[in-house]
Amino acid sequence: MNLLDILHKETFRELVRFGIVGCVATAIHYFIYWLLNKWINVNVAYTVGYATSFICNFFLTSYFTFKKSASFKRGLGFGGAHLCNYLLQMLLLNFFIWLGVKKDFAPIPVYAIAIPINFLMVRFVFKHNDKKSA
Repeated sequence: MNLLDILHKETFRELVRFGIVGCVATAIHYFIYWLLNKWINVNVAYTVGYATSFICNFFLTSYFTFKKSASFKRGLGFGGAHLCNYLLQMLLLNFFIWLGVKKDFAPIPVYAIAIPINFLMVRFVFKHNDKKSA
């Protein structure tokens, strides 16, 4: 398999689109967290940022990443995947802060761990029914 074959594979293109959407959602999340953590509890700031980016992320993931409509069923699956992702991120955030990472920078290693896991969960939500009907 050559590079051209890899670039034409739909999974690779989804991964690239997921990366773009992830960068936008992560930037929204981090900006809100960074702004709020100066005035409120770090966990509350992280949660407000996560919730705000979640809404944007769902619609961009639906229409741009996987080219699917934003349905209630997909919303539930997306929400379930993101609930797991949120809990993982909160655990990791507090762990890195406990290790001594400054709270302004603690989300960075959290994202590095949680985002790839989230891609697999979200891809399952959007692709699971496609495999059943194929």
